[in-house]
Amino acid sequence: MPLTTRLTTRLWYAARPVIAATLVATSALWLPPVAAATGTPEPSSNPSPPSQLQPSVAFYYGIDPPVELLSGYDAAVVEPDSGFNPLAHRLPHTTWFAYASVGEVLPSRSYYADLPKAWLAGHDESWASRVVDQSQPGWPAFYVDHVIAPLWDKGYRGFFLDTLDSWQLVAKTDSERARQQAGLAAVIRAIKARYPDAKLIFNRGFEILPQVHDLAYAVAFESLYRGWDQAQQRYVEVSQADRDWLLAQASAIRTQYHLPVVSIDYCPPADRACARDTATKIRALGIVPYVTDGALSTMGIGALEPLRRRILVVQDPPARTDLNVSPGVRFLAMPLNYLGYRIDYRDASEPMPQGDLLNRYAGIVLWMNNDVPRPADYRAWLAKQIDAGLPVAVFTSFGIQLDPALAQKLDLQIVPGQPANGKLEVESYDSKLMGFEMKPRPDPHDYTAIRVGTRSRSLLRLRSGDFVIDGAAITPWGGYAMRPFGVYDLGAVNQARWVTQPLAFLRAALRLPADMPVPDTTTENGRRLLMSHIDGDGFASRAEFSDGSAPNTDAAPQYSGDELYRLLRDSGMPTTVSLIEGEVSDDGPYKAFAAHLRALGTRIFQLPNVEVATHTYTHPLQWMRVTGLGVSSTKDVQTEGGSQVNQDGLSIDIPGYRFSIDREIEGSIDFIDRQIAPANKPVSMVLWSGDCQVPAPVLKAAYDAGVLNLNGGDTLITKSYPSWTAIAPLGVMKGGYYQVFAPNQNEELYTGLWQGPFYGFTRVLETFAMTDQPIRFKPVDIYYHMFSGTKYASMKALREVFDTVLQQPVTPVFTSEYARKVLDFLDASITRDGERWTVRDGGQLRTVRLPPGRVPDLTNATGVAGYLPGPGGTYVHLTGGEASFTVIGQSKAPRMPYLADANGVIDNFTRTPSGFSFDLRARVAPQFRLANTGACRVTRHALSTDAHLLHVDVACDA
Repeated sequence: MPLTTRLTTRLWYAARPVIAATLVATSALWLPPVAAATGTPEPSSNPSPPSQLQPSVAFYYGIDPPVELLSGYDAAVVEPDSGFNPLAHRLPHTTWFAYASVGEVLPSRSYYADLPKAWLAGHDESWASRVVDQSQPGWPAFYVDHVIAPLWDKGYRGFFLDTLDSWQLVAKTDSERARQQAGLAAVIRAIKARYPDAKLIFNRGFEILPQVHDLAYAVAFESLYRGWDQAQQRYVEVSQADRDWLLAQASAIRTQYHLPVVSIDYCPPADRACARDTATKIRALGIVPYVTDGALSTMGIGALEPLRRRILVVQDPPARTDLNVSPGVRFLAMPLNYLGYRIDYRDASEPMPQGDLLNRYAGIVLWMNNDVPRPADYRAWLAKQIDAGLPVAVFTSFGIQLDPALAQKLDLQIVPGQPANGKLEVESYDSKLMGFEMKPRPDPHDYTAIRVGTRSRSLLRLRSGDFVIDGAAITPWGGYAMRPFGVYDLGAVNQARWVTQPLAFLRAALRLPADMPVPDTTTENGRRLLMSHIDGDGFASRAEFSDGSAPNTDAAPQYSGDELYRLLRDSGMPTTVSLIEGEVSDDGPYKAFAAHLRALGTRIFQLPNVEVATHTYTHPLQWMRVTGLGVSSTKDVQTEGGSQVNQDGLSIDIPGYRFSIDREIEGSIDFIDRQIAPANKPVSMVLWSGDCQVPAPVLKAAYDAGVLNLNGGDTLITKSYPSWTAIAPLGVMKGGYYQVFAPNQNEELYTGLWQGPFYGFTRVLETFAMTDQPIRFKPVDIYYHMFSGTKYASMKALREVFDTVLQQPVTPVFTSEYARKVLDFLDASITRDGERWTVRDGGQLRTVRLPPGRVPDLTNATGVAGYLPGPGGTYVHLTGGEASFTVIGQSKAPRMPYLADANGVIDNFTRTPSGFSFDLRARVAPQFRLANTGACRVTRHALSTDAHLLHVDVACDA
């Protein structure tokens, strides 16, 4: 194969410093051996059995790697300069590989300045890079120290070694070539010597395989069938001669070294048929396929094709509005989360995302209250997405005035005229998709004058004489619900109602699969999750009663924490307890009794059912204001970084304190760890304060401090606010950092902001019931403030809530465990191969939900302990980070024993021909139920002195 061909197609795109690749073995395929290099055989319809398990492989060079797609693979190689953080996505089944060029260096690389220039042997003009002399004695150590070690410290455990043949540009004699090859081999040995567990993928490097093949995880090459011509910027067919040469290399690698061989081929990103056909041909040869675009910046197709689980929401919230309270989060996110999708948000005032969006997104949802600022660009972008076949759902308005050409593309007609006599009435509507929480109420002064064509289906027809329009419809490109037929604003009572049935409409408009197993954060092993957390506000407040019965007359003052300590101790409720440092510090306003408060905090934290959290240093009330990202103020001051902040939004007055994000987050964590928390129980969470509208830099501070975060969202559905618009989503991504919302709102809004009634928190039981039936949207979260410990009525309400929920079939967890499940939801991959589904995540989220009446076939399932029909569907119990199963009707389920439900985490689940066994780890006394065990013997015993840990054996007669 000509040298120029080998080098111009290598996996390094110098003009684009973002690179990613992925290997996968869970949906691993048994593939036939590579054919002889004398030709390219047609794919065999009956391939011979392979000799080894093949990993599946994917490559992604774009920014913001789609983890929920890449996590379907065994290894994912990403460009480390993309900003991707592998430590934030630790997955048991996916190894994150960092791209690392060995033979060449780009001057923009951080280590270039430290590289002795005498080691640079030449130039590669095609890529504007410098070729490194591999024969330099100091090069292997330098490479490990300056390239590999920093990547290892960032969390990468694999390395994709590129440009392994660049030495051929400078070595002209046999002796020079031998020295270069020996140097390359020395680099690879040095990597494995420093990091024996590192996985290495070679991009080519055929000449050095005899020396280092035993150190390789896989060998990759490019363009077996389809290539990319970088110089001419075009896709090309690979010649038969070049293909035969590569197949000879592949055959030798597989036969002599028994290594997986990966081929990266290239098709236009919009041509999925080309990608699928090419991947199929490569697989038939026993080679691991991955087919992507020429820049590797879109998600391609390999041995598997995970389902797209992202939705792009484009909206136009008012200026200086935090994302938390934008319409896309308030109204759209919850139903989309319930359907199994994570969300990217884009403000319509910003340029729209470009490139092939179909490879990443399952659909686009528009929520536009006004016309966009750049209508021509937006119109072209919207038309492009529709032409590409990306489903679009539109709420409120299209964001632009429809012209006849665009209307025709959308199968719409622009209706001239206006309602006669100021009247507009409902002629008909689809009762399955419209009239959900209230019937449509047309407004003759606020409407969109369009009517659907013959290829669309009206959901809501409005008439005023001869003036006939469609307020909502399902169309060939998606669907729409114009204002006010999506969500109706009840301004007089500060509430809203869904007119559209959001789940049914979004599924229909976006063509979302109805049978996809949905990662579910509400349930574990069939039981609804139960958690509790306390915001630190009021820890310095005196209790107004003693022992819950009489006014406090004791000489020693009792504080809110004293009452809550007894409640937590006696109930055993797993609770995340936070403190505000400024309330318990000698620097704060309560110095006279701060030491007593710290001692009380230590007593609470020592309880085994309590985990430790911070509620910040000074409890900021308005995060956008105090960080300088919100409304300006005459009292703004400078932070260390020079940005404007406001001191008025702080709850605790600390003399001389100037607001600092690091002091609020990491500083308060350090204080609680050093002075209050037990040594073996450090701070694990930050519970956001005030309005909880935390900007991305604040979220980043929590991630950098190594703690999880919670709070925000406004789930407050009750009988007096009976609307899904009052149910918050899982959270929101800001600048690459995810804010996890509290599943439920705290007691303040049930007690009139602590104006009374102080027993009002009992109404949270209405919220728990309405987020469970007929659809389970949320786990149970008993969320309150330290103020609750100050009054007899509020404590009585808490006890009633505790007693009620603990009598229900629940799985108690800490809020940190819930937060990890939410983060797992974001990263989970779902792949379908015929009738078989494979689900992979980080092992924290242990439930997927199937449609009602559908169950997993346990005869061929892996990673599944059982299932239980419940509100909204069938809850499938996963045993770890990966499960694979087919789905059947419940009436066809085989009669074999399985776990029906349990109140803890299932570990070490093993199914045998005569039954199964498992370990059950619970936060309270462990409970479980089994199904179909009539002819079985069940034994159980504690695994240790911990009464919450059981081992269970189920042995059944044949």
